[in-house]
Amino acid sequence: MDYSVSMETARLLTRREFVATTTATLASARLFGKEPAARTMAPIVSPDWLEANAAGQQVVIVDIRSTAQYDKGHIAGAINVPMADWAVSADGLSMELPSDAALRTLLTKSGIAASSHVVIVNRTETDFSRADATRVAWTCILAGVKNTAVLDGGHTRWVKEKRTLTTEKPVPRTTPFTGPIDRSSVVTKQEILSRIGEAIIIDARIPEDYFGIHNGGHIKSAFNLPAPWVFQRDGNYRDTRELRAMADGVIGNDPKKEIVVYCGVGGYAALWWFLMTQLLGYRNVKLYDGSFEEWTRDPAGPVSRFSWK
Repeated sequence: MDYSVSMETARLLTRREFVATTTATLASARLFGKEPAARTMAPIVSPDWLEANAAGQQVVIVDIRSTAQYDKGHIAGAINVPMADWAVSADGLSMELPSDAALRTLLTKSGIAASSHVVIVNRTETDFSRADATRVAWTCILAGVKNTAVLDGGHTRWVKEKRTLTTEKPVPRTTPFTGPIDRSSVVTKQEILSRIGEAIIIDARIPEDYFGIHNGGHIKSAFNLPAPWVFQRDGNYRDTRELRAMADGVIGNDPKKEIVVYCGVGGYAALWWFLMTQLLGYRNVKLYDGSFEEWTRDPAGPVSRFSWK
């Protein structure tokens, strides 16, 4: 994009981009027989879109990098809420949802309301950091913040494209967050045990983990759909058509089928949950937050190793 164009031109360009992406998302949802939730912004936004819309009254940019990284320079208007605040250790598990009370407190101090348009920003040098952004987006959506998006390419792309950074720290406009936290799409180990052979279980880890070269194999009957494959080499997302083909090739498009996604500790699983539900139109997707970390604890659930099924 030519950065010499006016901001109004940029807004028009990104509005076309938004319409195209949102139309595709709506079409996906209708394909599966259901109107999507009240989303009025695309689930994945470009740097152009964010640059043109960052000053919007409802827009909240959340930078989940470390405080030290944030302090060195961040997107203007972005607040810093590090990843460690969004996923906690609990009952010996590494990456769990905060309690309802803790999550409401976090959203309140972040200046996030149910009506906010939230954009999550993180580094994208590694597969794990790329997935962290969608983990936070998933958490916000469970809290009822339906218009939560991730920045395509994250902070890394923003810097690579030589866009403006600042060290000024905005003060969030805080209002107590009182909405319900909907955990109905979060499943337990016992629920997984009861759904083997019934639900489509997706393992979002890399093939070496799934097959059992590392980390002991996979949940019995699970299919492998590696989360890192949704990205291009530069950390940007693949084209929506490719993402849909990847998902359809493994899951199919039966709107009545329940899908359960898991990974090692809950990061990669949140990535596919986000893409399936917010971009691709799947409507019955659940996430096993304990994931393989909990599955293999005593008493361990059934595991398949050295097998692709």
